[in-house]
Amino acid sequence: MGNQSPALRHRARMLAERTAGAAAPLGVTTGTAYEMMLYKLADDRRRLKSIQSVERKIEVKATLLPDYAQWIDGVLAGGKGAQDDVFATLLVWHIDTGEYERALVMAEYALAHKFTLPDTYSRDIATLMLDEFAEGFLHGKLAADPQHATQVLGTVEQLTAANDAPDQARAKLHKAIGLAMIAVLDQADDTDITPALIGLAEQAMTHLKRARALSESCGVKKDMERLERRIKRAADSK
Repeated sequence: MGNQSPALRHRARMLAERTAGAAAPLGVTTGTAYEMMLYKLADDRRRLKSIQSVERKIEVKATLLPDYAQWIDGVLAGGKGAQDDVFATLLVWHIDTGEYERALVMAEYALAHKFTLPDTYSRDIATLMLDEFAEGFLHGKLAADPQHATQVLGTVEQLTAANDAPDQARAKLHKAIGLAMIAVLDQADDTDITPALIGLAEQAMTHLKRARALSESCGVKKDMERLERRIKRAADSK
């Protein structure tokens, strides 16, 4: 499906848009096209289940995602918010494979319409996003570009702000945002903070403090102490 002609891709997108648009808000997506996507997803999940390596699973998911691109585009364009287990599962796959920009667009739609994840997942969408996007930075996937990471993690914070979630998950996100901001500071100078960046440093401290307030075991105490010393030096040098 990923190698379809432009005409076939357009047809697939229009079919997805009509299918998603025909389902009532807060209802459940139905129809032949949706059943076919569910069947394909089940087949792909069986393939993934046969793979033991997590790294290899992610690699295979990345090769499968283009097959679902038109379905996602159609749902985003014409959907009225009916539950769609294909869309919800693919949201998770986009996060798993580091396709964060696409995942954020999908998450905004899913959260706005109160989507649930299929029973195979133990977390709801908001908690999963808090955990996985934070892990994406803390374990390196997002860390290469701290400025971009700060923006992405900030968007996750905004999207999930109204959702109930475990304190530990929200603490992890605040920790990631704070550390991403510190990484931005480090790009400018790994010791001193220029007066122009004191505001960013104070924002980072706010996030680290919030993380510790939510979960004392989140591991930010030493980061807070180091940042506090840097902020004090910057203030004293004014």
